[in-house]
Amino acid sequence: MPKRIACLLIVALLLSACGPAAPGPTPTPTKTVTPPATAEQPTAAPTDTVAAATDTPAPVEQPTDTPAAALETPTLAEQPTDTPAPAPTNTTAPRPVASGQMASPDYGAQAFLWWREDVADRDLTLMRNAGFRWVKQWFAWNDIEGAGRGQYDWSIPDRIVQQAEDHGLNLLVRVDREPAWAGPPPQNNAAFQEFLAGIATRYKGRIDAIQIWNEPNLAREWGNKAPNAAEYAQMLRDSYRTIKSIDPNMVVVTAGMAPTGTCCDIAKPDDQFYREMYAAMGGNSDGYFDMLGVHGAGFAAPPEVSPDETAANEEQFGGERFFAFRRIEDIRQIMVQNGDADKRVVVLEFGWTTDPRSETDYYWHGGGAGIDANIQGDYLVRAYQYAKANWQPWIGLMSLIYMPDLDWDQNDEQYWWSIMDPSPIDQLHLRAPFVKLCLYFNEQQGLPRCQYAPQ
Repeated sequence: MPKRIACLLIVALLLSACGPAAPGPTPTPTKTVTPPATAEQPTAAPTDTVAAATDTPAPVEQPTDTPAAALETPTLAEQPTDTPAPAPTNTTAPRPVASGQMASPDYGAQAFLWWREDVADRDLTLMRNAGFRWVKQWFAWNDIEGAGRGQYDWSIPDRIVQQAEDHGLNLLVRVDREPAWAGPPPQNNAAFQEFLAGIATRYKGRIDAIQIWNEPNLAREWGNKAPNAAEYAQMLRDSYRTIKSIDPNMVVVTAGMAPTGTCCDIAKPDDQFYREMYAAMGGNSDGYFDMLGVHGAGFAAPPEVSPDETAANEEQFGGERFFAFRRIEDIRQIMVQNGDADKRVVVLEFGWTTDPRSETDYYWHGGGAGIDANIQGDYLVRAYQYAKANWQPWIGLMSLIYMPDLDWDQNDEQYWWSIMDPSPIDQLHLRAPFVKLCLYFNEQQGLPRCQYAPQ
């Protein structure tokens, strides 16, 4: 098999292509791949979709130590599409959660709450009932201050912050994507600090954690010029000071870097960027961030597979260290080497795709690797299990991708990473990953058995 060329992480384009403004996917340099010769293309997603349960399932005890692979596959009869699914009901009162405090690991997901208040309420209810404790939401700078400097529109962020509180979920906000008037980073840093001050002032004590920018190791996220870790470190330091001067309790998280082996004009390898960032901070991150953000897609490898194994096995796993979910351990070692053993890691994006489209760059580590919705669900649960067994106490929030955007369909890459279908408000079509996570999260927290699981 031809060697797979190191590339930008596929997830790098996903969140960049589906923020509040919901533009189409942005072209980005991708890897040349050859799917495994023995791989079979799976049947399209409808066979992996389950409809919402209409009755309260009888309690079934789930063994605490049962690995995700041993969970019974959820198989609910699909509900007719012309019959509205029952609205999810929050069967327990919102659980108060201390601002910014994280379990190790803690449970979260990226959601898309921006445009539809009713869908946002439905999805937050689903997350709350499923045992998620955190929701990650993008507050794109351009969508709040796009009209001009100091011309803020807080109407949608106000609603989202209130909804997260009403559903008893901690809120992690990602901030980036500059308005045209501000120009690209790092030249826009002064205006960016004003924007951050506005967020910290308006939502003091209400936003639990804030992510400063996204994947600055990619040129497309850094003003379309070569990524510069020292420039990002300066932005990070200024952002930390701005936020902490207003809300000392808001947790400042670094951007997660795109796992990549590409260097150096259009991207910089994630591990190299983190090392250069620490060098720019003088090896001391105090005054720069509270927790380190990382990205950890699993590609074709199960969550327990080490970076050594993915690097050594080109045919099965791609032949690069960053093709492993456990790439996170490589980045953790950089923290330890720089005296940050006491600081925690926040996984800002992780997951597996089921993409069955053989013509796409996603196929080799989705359908081409035999990953369907049931395996995707197993891998997600096992990632949390692995982190609990091996990464305590330094692992914090693990925010998976995605609770989907309502507008996605099977032509969108993001559709195949999601844990449920992009269901209209009068329908609800869950996938096996959502149900398996619901079973696991509720069992781990001593909550009633997942109401969406089959009887």
